[in-house]
Amino acid sequence: MAGGERIFVQAIRRYCAEHDIAVDVRPGGWLIAMRRDERRHFAFGYDIGLNSAIAHRLANDKSATAEALEMAGVPCVPHHLFLNPKLGRNVVGAAWREAMLDLLAQNPQGVVVKPNEGTSGRSVFKVTTEAELDHAAGEVFSMSAGLVISPYVAIEDEVRVVLLNDVPRVVYSKQRGSDWRHNLDAGARAVLLEDGGPRAACVKLAIAAARAIGIAFASIDIVRVEGAWHVLEINSGVMMEALGKLHPELVQATYHAALDRVFG
Repeated sequence: MAGGERIFVQAIRRYCAEHDIAVDVRPGGWLIAMRRDERRHFAFGYDIGLNSAIAHRLANDKSATAEALEMAGVPCVPHHLFLNPKLGRNVVGAAWREAMLDLLAQNPQGVVVKPNEGTSGRSVFKVTTEAELDHAAGEVFSMSAGLVISPYVAIEDEVRVVLLNDVPRVVYSKQRGSDWRHNLDAGARAVLLEDGGPRAACVKLAIAAARAIGIAFASIDIVRVEGAWHVLEINSGVMMEALGKLHPELVQATYHAALDRVFG
């Protein structure tokens, strides 16, 4: 294995070696081709290729995910979509900035601005003033076709559930440090949850969320706000790099179970 190779790639290499599957990892490891006899299967990024195209697109679109969950009656954090004004007035409309300001006025505790697509907490801004809103929107629009605005909420706990066909493979809490975000890349610490009330509640909600968009393999972020659990977002690409450094066997087993579904 190449030095510094992602745990995701290492897991695929190991699985293929154990199951007599030819594997071709392209430079950087972002495209992987697996072949057994005449059958070829691809993994891309952190997507192992188990989900339907529409489920993948919904999960990668925070606004669409929130809409789908709301329609299904699954408690979730709202995500209001705003398209990049560079797309043109006919697409975006004339009152997009006023609508942003209205959301800020409705949430005096602040709002969170982030790209509509993306992971790992990059380009995520907590905003409480008009000037901060303009800055955040400018930063996100400089690299994204759309952004979402959510009310800022005091998150008491955040839990990630990795599901494979409604079976929880990994359930852990994200215990943050000094940062207000719960992203592992921002310094949060992953702690596996033992069986009990919080774990059961999060798994139940994650299964409801996965069924709402028809996704088979996903990591689902659940947050507790004022004592109630809500879905924050769904990730079609299952990334477990930080967790893999703490619990490599669990992460390997999870990816291997997903690959069993691919090749079984």
